[in-house]
Amino acid sequence: MNVIVISSHPDDEMIGCGGTLLKHKANNDKIGWVIITNVDESQGFSKERVDSRQMEIDEVAKEVGFDSVFKLNFPTTSLSSSTVGNLIQAISKVFNEFKPEIIYTVNRSDAHSDHRYTFDAVGSCIKSFRYPFIKKVLMYECLSETEFAPALSEKVFLPNHFVDITSFYNEKERILKIYESEIGEHPFPRSFRNLKALATYRGATAGVEYAEAFQLILSIDK
Repeated sequence: MNVIVISSHPDDEMIGCGGTLLKHKANNDKIGWVIITNVDESQGFSKERVDSRQMEIDEVAKEVGFDSVFKLNFPTTSLSSSTVGNLIQAISKVFNEFKPEIIYTVNRSDAHSDHRYTFDAVGSCIKSFRYPFIKKVLMYECLSETEFAPALSEKVFLPNHFVDITSFYNEKERILKIYESEIGEHPFPRSFRNLKALATYRGATAGVEYAEAFQLILSIDK
């Protein structure tokens, strides 16, 4: 099974579906990682931060065991309607190369605009007549983004697919620590206390110790 995860920024993938990715790897699935944005000195980031971010990506890729990593290198926090066309082309190229059967992508209504434009581009790359290998597409929830979306009915994240990650939760936390600068102390949304609370809550819904929740938006049984 070919599985790919889309993250607008490095750390989205581990927060939203790190346990699920580790479970896929344990099941000998082929897993790929598409990183939409990157940091650059031209955006005001120091060379040290640019270098450390690349080291984080490399270390996470190694620890998770990704078979392929695709850095699209769009400027972080800069995705807009004018970049979606180029983003669609870049994602389409990756899909045709990797041929994912299962796609995990950011939630359509996350607070961060990079996430929303990422979803729009991914949504244009899942047409069955162009990408016949795709069988499932699921949105994952990302702490500090999904729960802060506007409280409007059309923007609510509605989980309808749950993955038992009980055996992989501790490993998820360990790998997430690589993104040291992205994790804070409770009540900061991206804290380990909050991460475990969400996994516990989703687990209770699914009848297991820890779970990750997704919203299934496409399922084709071939």
